[in-house]
Amino acid sequence: MAKEPSSPRQQVSPIHSEKNIKSGGGSFSSPPLGVDDLLRNLSPVITAVLVDAAFFIKRARVIVGQQTSEECAKTLHKMALSHLTDGNRQARLYRIFVYDAPPADWKGHSPLTKKAVNFADSPTAQWRHEFHHKLRGMRKVALRMGYVSTAHAQWQLNPGVLKDLTNGKRTWSDIKDEDFRLDVRQKGVDMRLGLDIATLAFKRQVNQIVLISGDADFVPAAKLARREGIDFILDPMWQTIHDDLHEHIDGLRTKLEKPMKRPEAEGGGVGFPTSSLLLPFVFLLIRLFLM
Repeated sequence: MAKEPSSPRQQVSPIHSEKNIKSGGGSFSSPPLGVDDLLRNLSPVITAVLVDAAFFIKRARVIVGQQTSEECAKTLHKMALSHLTDGNRQARLYRIFVYDAPPADWKGHSPLTKKAVNFADSPTAQWRHEFHHKLRGMRKVALRMGYVSTAHAQWQLNPGVLKDLTNGKRTWSDIKDEDFRLDVRQKGVDMRLGLDIATLAFKRQVNQIVLISGDADFVPAAKLARREGIDFILDPMWQTIHDDLHEHIDGLRTKLEKPMKRPEAEGGGVGFPTSSLLLPFVFLLIRLFLM
């Protein structure tokens, strides 16, 4: 008569019982895993999303339109998370890195009347500060801040005003302080972005990097990541990218809807949707006109 096991260690696991083992094969009777299951289980994708904030804000205004600082922060966070889904595969998020610099917050003088100006009180500075504040409170977001160089800050004419001057529509006597904008340069942002790409690649913290930018200056960092076996994806937000950048990436993917060309964004006018359904009617009108 068979003896009862004296301790739980001597009990036979139901997974290893004879009913669950095929004769002659030694394999378990559980159903075979599909290709998607194998990819998901054996090679999980861990993704880091890197966002050039200045580029994102500029392109988001073209695609989505004007937004509040909170709405823009939510759009950035949602767009970054959408890159985790690729077909049937769901990647794990390592972190969302956002690279930006604080706005100009010093005091200066207007270009023509030389009036005292506090740039910290400007709507642009307040919007940017609130944008950074909202991002800091979001899940899995790390804000990498550079700085703004005061040595390179200078007043420049708005593009539309300069065009009017060259066309003779306006004269220099018509120019006011409101026709100028302060041109500032961010410092240390690109360096922080490149260092983070190198760190993520060398430390094997992720196996996929999604970069939301359109700057060809990141080509060396992209090449380094690919040499370390990182899947490097670029999201240029529908902006045409340089050939060098296109050559040194593993994929091109944009999650936001493609923007419709709006003539009013280029200096006025009303935008009309274009569609291939309108082409037959256009050809018909041209034919009737020529008859």
